[in-house]
Amino acid sequence: MANGNPLKNKKNKFLKRVPFNWIIALVVLYFLISSLNMNANGVPKEMTYSSFYKILKEEPRKIKSLVLTKVENELKGEFVDPVTVIIGTETISTRFFKVNIPDNDQGLLELIKENVPNFDVKPPKTLLVGLLFNLGPILLLIIFWLWMANRGEQLGNKIMTFGKIRPKIQGGKEGGEKVTFNDVAGVDEAKEELKEVIEFLKDPRKFQKLGGKIPKGVLLVGPPGTGKTLLAKAVAGEADVPFFGISGSDFVEMFVGVGASRVRDLFEQGRKASKASGKGAIIFIDEIDAVGRLRFSGIGGGHDEREQTLNALLVEMDGFDGQQGVILIAATNRPDTLDPAILRPGRFDRNIVVNFPDIKGREEILKVHTRKLKLSSGINLRAIASQTPGFSGADLANLCNEAALLAARFDKENIETLDFEKSVERVLMGPEKKSRIMSQKEKEITAFHEAGHALLSLLLPEVNPLRKVSIIPRGIAGGYTFTPPLEDKHYWTKSQLKSEIAMMLGGRGSEELNLNEITTGAQNDLEMATQMARRMVTQFGMSDVLGNITLGKREGLIFLGRDMMEERNYSEQTARIIDDEIKKIVDDAYFHAKDVLKLNIDKLKTLTAKLLEKEVLDGEEVKALLGISKPDVII
Repeated sequence: MANGNPLKNKKNKFLKRVPFNWIIALVVLYFLISSLNMNANGVPKEMTYSSFYKILKEEPRKIKSLVLTKVENELKGEFVDPVTVIIGTETISTRFFKVNIPDNDQGLLELIKENVPNFDVKPPKTLLVGLLFNLGPILLLIIFWLWMANRGEQLGNKIMTFGKIRPKIQGGKEGGEKVTFNDVAGVDEAKEELKEVIEFLKDPRKFQKLGGKIPKGVLLVGPPGTGKTLLAKAVAGEADVPFFGISGSDFVEMFVGVGASRVRDLFEQGRKASKASGKGAIIFIDEIDAVGRLRFSGIGGGHDEREQTLNALLVEMDGFDGQQGVILIAATNRPDTLDPAILRPGRFDRNIVVNFPDIKGREEILKVHTRKLKLSSGINLRAIASQTPGFSGADLANLCNEAALLAARFDKENIETLDFEKSVERVLMGPEKKSRIMSQKEKEITAFHEAGHALLSLLLPEVNPLRKVSIIPRGIAGGYTFTPPLEDKHYWTKSQLKSEIAMMLGGRGSEELNLNEITTGAQNDLEMATQMARRMVTQFGMSDVLGNITLGKREGLIFLGRDMMEERNYSEQTARIIDDEIKKIVDDAYFHAKDVLKLNIDKLKTLTAKLLEKEVLDGEEVKALLGISKPDVII
C-alpha cells in the first residue's frame, strides 16, 4: 500500500512534535499579562507637544516621571496627580500620558534634565526583537490554526475507519504467544474433533483429492471457563496459521450498518492472511450470541443493527470458499438463543460440546497449571482433583493461583498439599472469618449443628465421606461440613438422594435433640433439601404416587444453570399432590436423621465438645475420635 504524499507526512510529523498545549498556554499568558499591566498602569493619553512643553516649563512639579523610547521618539510619563489636558477638541483629566517629540531636540532634553528628577531612557530594540514582539502573537495564532486543521484531518481519517475491525492477531507474521494442545487439558474429545481441522490446514490436498470438504464453521458450546477460547487458539497454534480473535460485542454499535461493515472487514482480513500464509487462517468469534441472537419474530421489538450484522455474517459464511482455507470457529454458552439460520449445515457444520472436565481431566488441567509452580514433593494432584467436582478449567487455574498466594503469605519455599486444600475451601465457601465475634451460646449452636451433619456423613452409608468440619465462619456460613465426592457421579439412586437429604437435615435434627429448640441456621439446608425433593418428584419420576412422569417444562440457559421460566403443564390437583410428595420426602428424611442421631447421641455430644475445643477437625480425626471406620469410597 502506498505511503501517500511525503510532504504531507512530514508536515503531520512536524505538527505532532510541536508542543501546542504549551504554545496556547504562552499566548494566553502573554495577553493576560499585557491586560494586567494595562489595567495597573492605565491607558496613557496622547498629549500635544505644546501642552506638554508648557507644563514642563511652567509647572514641572506636576510631572512624577518620564521615560524616553529612542526608536519611536516617544516620551511616556506620569503626573503626580491627574491633570486636565486638551487632546484634540476634547478636554480630559489623565494621570498617564505620552508625547511624540522631534529628533535631536536638545533644548527639550536639557529642560527635562533640569526639572524632572525621575527620568529614564530605553535603549532601542533590535530588528529581531521588534519583529518577534510585534509578529509573535500572529505567528502563534497561525500555528494554532494549522494544528486545528491537522486535528480535523485526523478526525476525518478516524471517521473513515469507523467501520474497520481490529481483531487480536496470533501467529503468522504478527507474532504473539503461541498456544498448542499441550496447553489445553481435560477436553480430550473436543481436541479429537478439532484434529481434522488442523490436518486440513496443514495438508488440504489430503481431503480435496477425495472430494471432501472441511467444515466451514465449528461452534464450541459449553459453560463459561471450560477452555473454548483456548481450544481455538490451540488449533491455530498447532496448524501454525494466523488467528484472528474478536468478541461478538465488538460488532454491535449504536449506528446501523457499522457492525455489518466490520463483519465484511474481518472476513476480508482473514482471506488476505490466508493467502499470505499459504496455509489458511482461523477467525474466532467469542460470545457469538451477542451478534447471532434469534432475529425478530413478532414478539417484542427488533434490533436493526444486530440483525443487519447477523445478516452480513450469514452472507459471509455462505460466501466461504473451501479452497481459501479460512475456517470460522465460534464459542457460546447460550446455544438456545442463536438464530437457526446460523446453526444450519453449510455455516456451522460441526457443534462441539466443551463441558466440565471429569476427575481425570481436572488432574490433567492441574498438571498444566502447576508447571511453573514450585510444588513440594509428595503432592497428589489426583486427590486434589477429587475435591473439585464441577470445577471448570478457569476455576482450577484460580485454585492454583490461590494456593501459590497462600504459600507466599506464610513465607513458604514450596506449595504444600495443605495450601491446595485450604484454597479449595476458600474458592467454594469464601475466606475464614476468624475475627468474627461469636458468643459462647452461638458457638454451641454452631457446634451441635455441624456435628449433626458430620456424624450423619459417617453413619449413613450412601453419602460422601467427611473431609473436614469447622465451626469457624467462612463466607456467609456460620460453620461448614465439607464432604466432597471422591469420584465423579453421573447417576444417583433414589436411596442415595434420600440419604443426602437426611444428611442436609442433620444439623436441624441435632439442634432439636440437644437444645430442644430450632434456629435459623438451617435455612440453607432446608432450601437445598426442598429443591432436591422437588426435582425427585417433578423431574426424576421418584414419587410413589405420581409415578414415572415429569411435570413442568423448564426453558432457560441450559449451560448457565438458570431457569428463566417454567411451563406449568399440570392441574391444581396435581400441584397439590406434588406439594404433598415433597413434604413427605423431606419429613421422612428428617425423621430418619433424628432416629440415627438419637441412637448415637453420645458420639454426637463427644464430637460437639471436641469442636468447641479445637474448632476445626478433619475427617480422620473425627473417625479416630468416634471409633468409626467408614471407608473413603462412595457406595
